[in-house]
Amino acid sequence: MTDLNGKDGFDRRRFLTGAAVAGVTPALTQASAPAQAEVAAPHHTPSALPPTTKTIAAETQPPEELSRIGGKPGSDYMIDVIKTLDIKYAPSNCASSFRALHESMIDYGENKSPEYISCMHEESGVGIAHGYFKASGKPLLTMVHGTVGLQHATMAIYNAYCDRVPVIIIGGNDYDAAARPPGVPTFHAAQDINAIVRDYTKWDDTPTSLQHFGQSMVRAYKIAMTPPYGPVAISLDAGLQQEPIHDHGAKLYIPRYVPTAPPQGDSNAVREAARLLVEAENPVIVADRCARTPNGVKLLVELAELLQCSVVDQGNRMNFPNTHYLYRPAGVVAGADVVIGLELSDFWGTVNSFTDNGENGGIGFNSSRVKPQTKMISITSIDFLTKSNYQDFQRFQTVDVHMAADAETTLPSLIHAVKSAITKERASVIAARVDKAKKAHADIRARDLQAAVFGWDSSPISTARLCMEIYGQIKDLDWSLVSSAGDVSNWPARLWPIEKHHQWLGKSGGYGVGYGAPASVGAALANKELGRFSVSIQSDGDLMFAPGVLWTAAKHKIPLLSVMHNNRAWHQEVMHVQRLANFRNRKANYGEDMGPIGTCIENPDIEYHKLAESMGWWAKGPIKDPAQLGPAIKEAVAVVKSGRPALLNVWTQPR
Repeated sequence: MTDLNGKDGFDRRRFLTGAAVAGVTPALTQASAPAQAEVAAPHHTPSALPPTTKTIAAETQPPEELSRIGGKPGSDYMIDVIKTLDIKYAPSNCASSFRALHESMIDYGENKSPEYISCMHEESGVGIAHGYFKASGKPLLTMVHGTVGLQHATMAIYNAYCDRVPVIIIGGNDYDAAARPPGVPTFHAAQDINAIVRDYTKWDDTPTSLQHFGQSMVRAYKIAMTPPYGPVAISLDAGLQQEPIHDHGAKLYIPRYVPTAPPQGDSNAVREAARLLVEAENPVIVADRCARTPNGVKLLVELAELLQCSVVDQGNRMNFPNTHYLYRPAGVVAGADVVIGLELSDFWGTVNSFTDNGENGGIGFNSSRVKPQTKMISITSIDFLTKSNYQDFQRFQTVDVHMAADAETTLPSLIHAVKSAITKERASVIAARVDKAKKAHADIRARDLQAAVFGWDSSPISTARLCMEIYGQIKDLDWSLVSSAGDVSNWPARLWPIEKHHQWLGKSGGYGVGYGAPASVGAALANKELGRFSVSIQSDGDLMFAPGVLWTAAKHKIPLLSVMHNNRAWHQEVMHVQRLANFRNRKANYGEDMGPIGTCIENPDIEYHKLAESMGWWAKGPIKDPAQLGPAIKEAVAVVKSGRPALLNVWTQPR
C-alpha cells in the first residue's frame, strides 16, 4: 500500500492539488480560451492565479503506477493473531484509521473468522457484539475510528461494562504528529485515546510494535474473558498497521491463549454460608448475573431444591426457570431470615426500598425490605471490577458473609457444603416446605393470568396481549427473546415458560437507550448459527437511537422478528414529568397538562414499518386492532423462518 506521507515516490500534496483541479475543470473553456501565461511566483508563496492548461493536463492525467510495499504488511500479522482467538465477526463502521487492518481482514484473511459486518454507527457495532455474546458465549471484535468513533461507541461500551459482557474494541489512531496527515486525521488523533473509556473498560493498551500488538491482543482477550467479563480497548496506530514487517533478528510469534480459571469462593466462607442457609427457616436466593452458562441454571436449581427455598431472578440473565415452583417475585425477601445474593449489581436495592415521591426536595425516603435480624450472604465477582468514578457499584450494603468470587464457579462447592451440613432433622424441616411452595407458585401464576386479560380487546393494544400473541406463534419453535427493550410490565417473565438459558438474554446493563435494536441483531446473528428463532420486543424510542442497524440485519441476512412496542413516547419520562407536575400542582395553576412536551413521540407519528422496508426488511403496520395482531405475527414468523428479518409496527398501551 502506498504511503500518503510523501514516501515511496508519492507526493500527497500533488495528489490533492490534482483532485482539486479536476473538480473545477468543467468551468474552464479550454478549447476557445487562449493559454494562460506562466506567472512566476515568489518561492513558497501559493499563487492565487488559475492554473495553466499545461498544469491542468499534468495534474489530471492518469497517475503513474504506484510503488508497492516490500514484504508482508504488519496488519496481516495482526489478522494472524486475531484468527487464533476464533473471533467469528467484526461488526464495525469503516474508517481510514484502521483501513490497513480492514483490508487485511477482507483480502488476506478472506473475510472469514472474523467476517466483517457492515454497521452504520459505532454504537451499533458494540451493541451487536454485546447481544452476540449473550446468545453465544463468545466475544466479538469491533473497530472504531479515532476520537470521534470511540466517542460514538461510548454509551454501548458503558452498557457492556455494566452488564459484564466482553467486547474487544480496536480503535484506529495516528500517533506521530510529524507523519500523520494534516486536517481531519489530526482532529481524530489523540495522545491517550483510551482515556475516553478507561473508567468503564476492564483493560486497555496502546501497542508500539507488532510483537507488542500480538501480546496485547491475546492479553485483551484473556482479560475480557475472565469473570467478571468486561470490554477491553486497544488503540492501534495507522502507521503500525501499514508498514511492512521488518526482520531485525527476532521473528514475530503469536502468543498462545490459555483461559484463566475463574475465581472461587474461600472454602471457610462457603462452609459458613452453607451453615446459615441450612439452619434458616426461610432462606431466599436472589440471582442477578449468576448463570453465565446453561450449566449455571442447572446448578442454581440444584441448590434451590436442596434447600427448598425461594429464588428471585432479577432478570439480567436467565438464572432460574420461571416454571419452577420455587420461582418467586422480588417481594419474597421481606419474610427471609437469610438472603444470599449471587452476582447482584445492587444488593442495597435488593434489601431496601427507595420511594421517589417528590418530597424533601425530590430526595425521597428509604426503608428496609427485610427484618433487622436477617443474615446476608454475597458471592460476586464484581469486587474485582469496581472503580471510583462511575457509580454502577450502587449503594454500600453490609453483609455477614462476603465472597469476592465468581458465583457460578462457586456453586458446586456451595452445593457440596450444603449437602454436608444437612442433618436428618433439618432434612425433614426442608422437605416440609415443598407443598407450601408449590401452592404459592400456583397462586402467583393464577393472579398473573387474571391480570393479563384486563384490556384484552383494547386499542391501542395491551402489552399483555402483545406478548401472548407473540408467544402463541413461536411456542413450538426453539425461540430466544433477544431483547425486551421496552417496559411491557414484565409479561414475558410472568407468562411465557422461560426454561432455557438462551430464552431470555437480559437487559442492557447500563440502561442506556439504544441497546435493544443492535443487541437484538447481534443475538440473532448468533442464533442464526445455532438454529434458534430470534424475537425482539422493540421499543420505539430505543430504535430511533440507532435505526441504521436495520440495514445491517438486511444486508447480512440476519433473521429476526422485531415486534414494535410503539407506545409513542418515552413513557418512563412521561411519568416522571407528569408526577412532578402533579406534585407541584401545575395543572391547577395553568389549567392544562403540559407533561407530554418533550416526552412523546407523535405528531408526526413515526411509521416504523416504512422505515424498516426502506432498509430491506419485510414489514407491516401500523397494527392498532388487536384482532389483526395474531395473523400479522403468524405472517411475520413465516418470513423470518425463510431467513429474512421482519418488523411489525404495533400501537400499544403505555406499558
